[in-house]
Amino acid sequence: MRLPARVSAAALSAATALVLATACDMLPDDAPEAAAPYARLTGPEVVNKALAATRAAKAVRMMVRTTTPDGPVEAYIATDVRGACTVTLSMGAAGTLELVRTGGTVRTRSDAAMLRAAPTARGPRGDAEVERLTGRWVEPADGDRQARTAERYCDRETFLGLLAPTSGTARKGRVTAPSPDEEPASAGPSSEPASGTPALAVTGGADGRKWSASIATDGRPYLLELRAAPGPDGTGHGAAPVTVEFSEFGKPFTARQPKP
Repeated sequence: MRLPARVSAAALSAATALVLATACDMLPDDAPEAAAPYARLTGPEVVNKALAATRAAKAVRMMVRTTTPDGPVEAYIATDVRGACTVTLSMGAAGTLELVRTGGTVRTRSDAAMLRAAPTARGPRGDAEVERLTGRWVEPADGDRQARTAERYCDRETFLGLLAPTSGTARKGRVTAPSPDEEPASAGPSSEPASGTPALAVTGGADGRKWSASIATDGRPYLLELRAAPGPDGTGHGAAPVTVEFSEFGKPFTARQPKP
């Protein structure tokens, strides 16, 4: 005996609803949509994949923005797994410093403003010394705070460490894709902008310090951008807000040791 059409339609509708409900239950709680990349991974699993991929990249470029009591700071960095590194560090009114590290040897070059802002063990530099050193490549002194800061930027773990300790708090957001007509902002000299790659938004944080990140959804799950905000009291427990853009993964670069 054939069932009435309305009964068959109702049964089909109920069966479809059951399948969809079962499928949804199999997804992580924080997955925004079933079609999104990494849909069957939790937020912490996605972040750990991104950290591993970014650490493993043979080379990477980074653009860093943060603030200090002396003003805004911007740094453009190219670094590889062999330890070669170039940094251009601008510290607001304090001036600009360039650093090259190859084979364990470090050389820096500063403009006049940076030389005046970086006191030596003897105290502030005199005009004659500033004029003599401006634009020259030198081996930085042990107490050169700006040079130590610039070299620390060569280690990508300096910035991945803002995220890694609290990766277990990560929650996935939505996948964002750039508009074909959108011209992405530059991520520094000779770099491919992080904003030009589709990315999954992820958020997390602990102890009042929150972060947000963008993770590539095409190819390897590289970390494209990281923003670490200060804490609710505005100090971030001693940490300033930091934005880091990562790009040009695996692209080699040449760091030649400059002549003094």
